[in-house]
Amino acid sequence: MIPLTYSAEVTEARANGIAIVALESTIITHGMPYPQNVEVARQVEQDIRDAGAVPATMAVMNGGLHIGLDDDQLAKLAQAKGVAKLSRADMAACIATGGTGATTVAATMIAAQIAGIHVFATGGIGGVHKGAEDSFDISADLMELAQTGVTVVAAGAKAILDVAKTLEVLETQGVPVIAYGQDAFPAFWSRGSKLKAPLRMDDAAQIASAHKMRAALGLNGGQLVANPIPAEAEIPSAELAPIIATAQADSERAGITGKAVTPYLLQRIFELTEGRSLEANIALVRNNARLAAQIALELGKKP
Repeated sequence: MIPLTYSAEVTEARANGIAIVALESTIITHGMPYPQNVEVARQVEQDIRDAGAVPATMAVMNGGLHIGLDDDQLAKLAQAKGVAKLSRADMAACIATGGTGATTVAATMIAAQIAGIHVFATGGIGGVHKGAEDSFDISADLMELAQTGVTVVAAGAKAILDVAKTLEVLETQGVPVIAYGQDAFPAFWSRGSKLKAPLRMDDAAQIASAHKMRAALGLNGGQLVANPIPAEAEIPSAELAPIIATAQADSERAGITGKAVTPYLLQRIFELTEGRSLEANIALVRNNARLAAQIALELGKKP
């Protein structure tokens, strides 16, 4: 039996057939400092409400899987120390041992599927790290997209990754990668890249229809919707490339490996861009939340 707790807001939404959008919690615990983390979490949740849906931030707290957090729980999680970063491999162990952990993309997808939530908004997915041919460092997010039936709205894969290899793995795993409103695959902090997305859709109704058709065909897995960052918030890729290269070199010199790589690189890029990367990150997460709400609303419409 899963120790499952639904927030009052999510319970009411489920009872009344209101669209729900899942949110991860690692952005709160590992993405930015307090109190900015809880302020941004509240802002993203409000964006979803303003679009007509209900937010469900996922987290494991004291051994319980929470589907939606109330304001006090959000604040508590935002200030907690030593919070685990949960993916498919360690989610069950954290719950079983009474631990507290924040959900990554993979763990949030699992929680969403358990709760019957079909749409999830995040910043960027994990993927194939540069040098993966030696390190084999490939995010569990990619395999989760191949087996868990949730549509994930992100600003592409994080720009610190080997994006071309990430797209190759997604193709091999049969994951639809849909660029929203453009042909190019977005590059997280930048709207475009040299890579063309395999699919393009221009409205939320098309994306919702494709989600339903995958289920009707009996196909496992979800969809990745790559939603470009708003133009006014982007950092051009030409400007970012040398910054990312510097951060990568620093990471290798420091001997950073495993789950520590992404937080280290994001922090280093924050320092090198004098905070602009975090501002862009907040803008893209909010943008993704709004699109996810539109898709969730379309999914809830009767045929």
